[in-house]
Amino acid sequence: MLNFLNPYFYLLKLRNLAYQKTFLKIYQLKIPVISVGNLSLGGTGKTSLVKFLCEKLSSKYHVVILSRGYKRKSKGTLIVSFKGKILENWRNAGDEPYLLAKLVEKKDLKVSIIVDEDRVRGGEVAVRELKGDLILLDDGFQYIRLKKDIDLVLLKKEDLKARLFPWGRLREPLENLKRADAIILSYQEIEPFDLQLKDKPTFKLYRKDWKVIDSEGKILKNYQEKEFIAFCGLGDNQQFLKVLKKLGIKVKKFISFPDHHFYENFNLLPQENYLTTLKDGVKLKPSPNLYFLDFSVEVKGLLEFIYSKL
Repeated sequence: MLNFLNPYFYLLKLRNLAYQKTFLKIYQLKIPVISVGNLSLGGTGKTSLVKFLCEKLSSKYHVVILSRGYKRKSKGTLIVSFKGKILENWRNAGDEPYLLAKLVEKKDLKVSIIVDEDRVRGGEVAVRELKGDLILLDDGFQYIRLKKDIDLVLLKKEDLKARLFPWGRLREPLENLKRADAIILSYQEIEPFDLQLKDKPTFKLYRKDWKVIDSEGKILKNYQEKEFIAFCGLGDNQQFLKVLKKLGIKVKKFISFPDHHFYENFNLLPQENYLTTLKDGVKLKPSPNLYFLDFSVEVKGLLEFIYSKL
C-alpha cells in the first residue's frame, strides 16, 4: 500500500517539518553526539554496534551511552554505570543498557551509561555531572529533539521491501534516510546485500567469532555435540534462529518470546541444555545448563569515517 494512503506518513512529515521550521526546538550539547539508530521496528544490531563503538572510542574519549531504557521499571534520569562501575540492576536500567553495562565492566572500559526518557535532559547530566567527552545515543534516529553530530542508521535486507507502520515494520519511510550521515548494512553474514545511496557512505556490519559460553563466561568447546532448547525475546527472534542453523547448532526446540521479555516464570528443566542471547541472559539466574551465544563485530572503514567527522 502506498505511503500517501497512510495517515502515519503524514504525522511523520508534520513532525519533521515542525523541527525543520524551528517550531519545535532542537537542543545541542557541548560534546559530540553519535546516534545509532534504525528505520524498522525490531532488531537490526544497534546494541552490537554501540558495544563495538564503545570498545573502539573509549581509548580516546570518556564515552557516555545515552538510552531511554525501554521497559525499565524506573523513571527519570538514572545513571546505570559510571566509568565501568555498575550502579543499578537490570529492572531499573532496562535490559539493553544493563547488558551494555555488563559488557563494559567485563572489558574494563571507562564508559558510563545513562537512561532517561528525556534524552536532552539525560545528555545534559552526561555533560554536567559525568564530565563525558562523547555521547553514544542508542536508538536515536527518530529522536530529532537532540542534535547529532553523526547519525548512523542500520538497515537489514528485509527493510528494503518493508512497509510503513502500521501496515508494516518501518518506523519511517526509506526516503528519510536522507537525514542520516552514514548507512550500515547489518546481518551481512546471514543475508548479504548491497545498497548505494547518493552522497551517503555505506558500511557493512558482520558478526563473527561466534562462540557458546556458560554462565561464568567460559567457552563451551564441544557445543555442536550438544542439543539445546533455544529461546530469546528480541525484536527479531528469527535472526537468532537463523544464526543457530548456520552454525550447525542442534536445536531440539525453539521458544520465541516478545521483545524485552522478563522471564519471571521461566524455569529450566535440569535434564535439558538451554541456549539464549546475552541480552536475555542478564534477566536469568546463572545455571550450569544455561548457555549464551556470543560474538564480535566488524565494520570496516566506520571508525575512520567517525574520526574524520569529530
